[in-house]
Amino acid sequence: MRFLGKMRGSGTVASADGTIGPADYELDGYVVRPGSIVASGELRMPSAALARAHGGKGVRLTTADGSFALRFTGKPSDLGGDAAHIEISEGLPEEKDWRRLARSSTRTDD
Repeated sequence: MRFLGKMRGSGTVASADGTIGPADYELDGYVVRPGSIVASGELRMPSAALARAHGGKGVRLTTADGSFALRFTGKPSDLGGDAAHIEISEGLPEEKDWRRLARSSTRTDD
């Protein structure tokens, strides 16, 4: 496994039932094998919206860089705050694009 960098920004979370609300994210990207990238990190949004997202079906994060299916990795008992741990394993940018996006997202936040 090789670390690609950190990508952060804002987007919109939605489920199969519709838009849940705006969210901020911070994701670490990794190459797990050639051509296979996964991202793991934190999703932040108001606690009520986060609870709806955690219980939703087909939950996606849409950003300027694409739309990604989320998998919440924390336990339901971890809910109540405004942050949750997520993983994304499909539709992520390719390695060369991830590095470019990670550099640009770091520059805008620093």
